[in-house]
Amino acid sequence: MKQINLDTSFLSLEPEELKQEERLLLDRALDACDMAYAPYSGFQVGVALLLDNGEIIQGANQENAAYPMCICAEPVALSRAKVQYPEAKIIWMAIRVKNEAKPALEPAAPCGACRQIISEYEGRQDAPIGLLLQGQEGPVYKFQEIAPLLPLSFSGKFL
Repeated sequence: MKQINLDTSFLSLEPEELKQEERLLLDRALDACDMAYAPYSGFQVGVALLLDNGEIIQGANQENAAYPMCICAEPVALSRAKVQYPEAKIIWMAIRVKNEAKPALEPAAPCGACRQIISEYEGRQDAPIGLLLQGQEGPVYKFQEIAPLLPLSFSGKFL
């Protein structure tokens, strides 16, 4: 029988334990929450990407009354980065969530579809994308790549 390692390890850190660059990225992700269009759920998601050229790209979720038409913050930011800087690699993705009705005091992970999209971008650039996850305040979850959040991912190698 083949054993599969489903490593779900990550670091849970207090914000003051982060590098200055990581704190800045999380701050920019929280700022991006204010650009979210979330009149139905009130759940705002902001993303800030750090590219290898030093640029920071933001994205925010965009809701629609027809819920399946909503666009998550992660693909908004990833698409913007590849359109604006097609040769740049994404080093870090910071994701923050905010909800005024029910304050988010712990990190929220990307949805399943966004995990798959992030995995595809890692494959495109042949390099991992580090993830920093945080709520409105509280601890930060730090991952070196998407794999712990998406074990057994589907990729182009199957096609």
